[in-house]
Amino acid sequence: MATKETPKITVHWLEKSRKLELPYEIKTYKREKTMLAPPELKTVHPLGKAPVITIGDRVMAESASITEYLCDHFAGPTSTLVPQKWKDGCEGQLEGETEEWMRYRYYMHYCEGSLMTHMTLRFIPWSIKRAPTPFFLRPITSRIAAQLNSFVEPGLATHFGFLEEQLKTAPEGGPYLCGAHLTGADILMSYPLLIAQIPQDGHSPLNKEAYPKLWEYAELLKESPGNKRAIEKIVAIGGEYNPNFA
Repeated sequence: MATKETPKITVHWLEKSRKLELPYEIKTYKREKTMLAPPELKTVHPLGKAPVITIGDRVMAESASITEYLCDHFAGPTSTLVPQKWKDGCEGQLEGETEEWMRYRYYMHYCEGSLMTHMTLRFIPWSIKRAPTPFFLRPITSRIAAQLNSFVEPGLATHFGFLEEQLKTAPEGGPYLCGAHLTGADILMSYPLLIAQIPQDGHSPLNKEAYPKLWEYAELLKESPGNKRAIEKIVAIGGEYNPNFA
């Protein structure tokens, strides 16, 4: 954990995005009507995107990179945020890594590299349907949204089905993707799964009946102490916490 010598950690938080489980300060930014980040974030990082953290004079972006860096420096020897890497007696050997660690490494990259892309695409047709449009154009925009959905939905179903099976085969029976303990990879996975629970046109992309274990996993992440503390901080600063893209 952080010590008195640790530089101050500031999270530059764009509403409706990820949170962090560490002693930190939050600087909040409101999304524009287009749901894009405001231009002020470019004064923190040239890409103008979140999440971004500052530790002393160092500015860091990209969720997985931030998570790995923080785990390297703040996960103590008894922490389970990073699983044990090597099987006993297999240090440095090819295929000597534990199943827990291999999953941890995989999901650190899978979250942004695969799942989040599909989640972002899923919100495009929804946004098209909700956009203010003259009544005579609505049949056209609705047809475009439906066609986009027909492209996105099979991919999401593939990912959700994959994750459902991964949870069924998690080491030690789970309940987390990497095993019995919450890891940095689970923290990353929380964001796309929690927004997948947001209703769109009367139903959520993540269906509780079709993917019961994945829904239960998302609920578990939502109820984690770190998530609840982050929400309390956000409410204290901004007066409310609204995760919905509405």
